This record gives sequence, C-alpha cells and structure tokens, in this order.
Amino acid sequence: MKKFLNDPVDFVDEMLEGIYAAHPMVTYANGDLRCLVTAKPKAGKVGLTTGGGSGHLPTFLGFVGDGMLDGAAVGGVFQSPSAEQMYQVTKAVDQGAGVLYIYGNYSGDIINFDMAAELADLDGIAVKQVVGNDDVASSIVGEEHKRRGVAGIFFIYKAAGAAAAEGLSLDEVARIADKARSRTRTMGVALSSCVVPEIGHATFSIGEDEMEIGMGIHGEPGISRKKLAPADAVVDEMMDRIFKETDYTSGEDVAVLINGLGGTPLEELYILFRRVRQLLDARGVKAKHVWIGEFATSMEMAGASISILHLDAELDRLMAAPSNTPFFKHIAG
Repeated sequence: MKKFLNDPVDFVDEMLEGIYAAHPMVTYANGDLRCLVTAKPKAGKVGLTTGGGSGHLPTFLGFVGDGMLDGAAVGGVFQSPSAEQMYQVTKAVDQGAGVLYIYGNYSGDIINFDMAAELADLDGIAVKQVVGNDDVASSIVGEEHKRRGVAGIFFIYKAAGAAAAEGLSLDEVARIADKARSRTRTMGVALSSCVVPEIGHATFSIGEDEMEIGMGIHGEPGISRKKLAPADAVVDEMMDRIFKETDYTSGEDVAVLINGLGGTPLEELYILFRRVRQLLDARGVKAKHVWIGEFATSMEMAGASISILHLDAELDRLMAAPSNTPFFKHIAG
C-alpha cells in the first residue's frame, strides 16, 4: 500500500481536518468532525442532508454549500455513519422548514437514517427521505428498489438543492428529488481495485487486461468480467443498458455525468463522453447539461461511470441553477 497518510486509523479525521482548514464555508456540529454542516445556514429554508462512508470524495460531504446540501454525516471508509451523527447533522441544519435526507440505497445507511429520523421526530423536526438507486447493473427492471445508489445521486443533490434555494416547501423539494431519482440511470465499469487504508491491500483482484462491467463503488460484483475493449465498445455496452431502460425520443434533453472512480485520467473521461455524445446525437437527444470529472469515487479505483438524467422543463431549470460548494461550482447561464 502506497498512500499519503499517517496512522490509517486517523485517515478520515485527518482528511476532515484538512477540508475544514481549506474550506471555511463548512464546519462541524456537536464537536464531532464527522458531522459536517454549512457554516452559513439560511433561515426558513428546507435543510438537505446526506451521509455515507468516506472514500468516495467528493460524494458525500463535498457537495455541502450554496445551492446544494446543508450537511453530511461522515462514516469511516466504506462504512455508514452512526444514527447519532445523522441526528446531530439534522438538528444543526434544521431552519424550521423541515429536513430532507438524500442518500444511497445501502442497508446500513437506511437503518441509521431511519433511526435519525425517529429521533428528529421526537424533537418536532419534520423529515422526509429520498434514497438514490440509479445503478442499473445491480438489479433488474421491476426490482429497482434493490439497486445501489452511485454517482447519479449528484443529480438528486443538484435538483433538490436548487429547489430548496428557491424557497420551496419540504413536500415540494422531496417531490423534485424523487423525480430526479426516478429519471436517473447509471452504469459503471472498473479496471482496477482500490485499497482501504485500514485493510492495506486490494479489495479484489482483476487481471491487467480485464474490466468488470457494472461493479459497485465498494467493489461489489458487476454483471460481467471480460477482456478490456476499446473505449467506444465499452461505452456502447454501458449505454445500451441505459437506453433499454428509458424511452428517449428525438428532440428530448438529458443531463450527462461522466464520473471517474478515482484513478482514471480526465483525458480518458473525455474520450468516453465523446462516444456518449455520438450515441445521443444519433437518437436526436441533446446533452444539454454535461459534467465530467470525479463526483463519486472509490478511493484510487481505475474506472468510470456514466449517468444520464432524463430532463423535463422543471429539472432543466434546476440543473442550470447556480451552486457553490467546496468540490462543485456552477455558474448559472
């Protein structure tokens, strides 16, 4: 294992210390570094919180800021934060209009967010929840509730964050977040493993000339392992799965997220987008909003994912809204 760290046990907390030192727009609640919240809460606005394991920067905590989230509970590497941490974040971001939880479809997170919501209810804080499940590789059509939440959760953050910034109610923000969730599809491919600092060795093994289509961001098995193919062929296979799930028609618009998993050069991500754009153009579908870079990583895993959000007029407006967070900045227009 070659990493810039001190004691692996301190990996997450020292990372957080660096983030707080670099980005004064965020701070922490209840004296707990792992309860990250905005330093400038806005009175009367619906609070948006998320949470999950470390090792996925900028997801989850990197999207706390103006026009997106208000807080994030931070777990160990690939580990869920505690219910108490989620509860403390909830209390810190509540501005009297209620709080929306947005997080990925993982059992530990679901259990702990549910417990945090129960604690918040005892305090009179209204809480709603939207659980991201965009990974089409992790379950079949008709059983979408079993699907993992991966990079496409970014679109939920973006839509809900813009809606909350407009002053919409908790019910309306939750409706919009759920619409973004239902219209997002993601496919990923992994080329190498990652190393969890406290474990010190690769999470799984994969041949130098192999790739795994559909692998999860924690190393969960994908749908096929095969010889590494040219980039266009890889994109064709991934997009074929997405196209089969959504009835895109000529003249419609989408948002596209090309996400690196931590060890993929940006140049390669643009090669992938080149092919995605060609496939969309062939169908008469416009890639109206495009983001390319690292949005949900898996430590240093080499690989990428493609997320497509099927836009309507409302989601189009919200994707265009400004955002300013430590890891994501978007200027309207």
